[in-house]
Amino acid sequence: MSRIGKRPVAIPSGVEAKIDNGQLSVKGPKGTLTMGLSDAVDYKVEGDAINVQPANDTQKARAFWGMQRTLVQNLVDGVTDGFTKVLEISGVGYRAQAQGKTLKLQLGYSHDIDLTVPEGLEVKTPDQTTVEISGIDKQKVGQFAAEIREMRKPEPYKGKGVKYRGEYIFRKEGKKK
Repeated sequence: MSRIGKRPVAIPSGVEAKIDNGQLSVKGPKGTLTMGLSDAVDYKVEGDAINVQPANDTQKARAFWGMQRTLVQNLVDGVTDGFTKVLEISGVGYRAQAQGKTLKLQLGYSHDIDLTVPEGLEVKTPDQTTVEISGIDKQKVGQFAAEIREMRKPEPYKGKGVKYRGEYIFRKEGKKK
């Protein structure tokens, strides 16, 4: 029994969910999100909740159950509140600047890195060393944040690079004589 899957997903006021043609669409104040439904799991919109149950007693259905419930919860959370990831840049001369639909990064390479912001995401740079990525799709927000972090991962000696806010960088001691 999935402890996560057993709980129904509450639908707040101002949000409507409907199932048609193998798609779950959730519409809220921030926008609309859709998700393809798995055949191994049954979805039911009942009143102000969405219930997710395994369609049969196979291993695949039980394995998908909790994950599918979490994906439905992410849709509801995205259209009501949205998701935000904050990246911090540390290093001499390392900086970021948002220019419309482009993010310009200077990360110690011989050239600047220009990244195009994906559709549906908003990128802000409150200062030169902070990048805030926000949007309604949790997967897109996390993926774009991971792509930015991949440009210059934090190194263990001085901690220079791009890291998530709150991420702990294990530090190593330098070489001794």
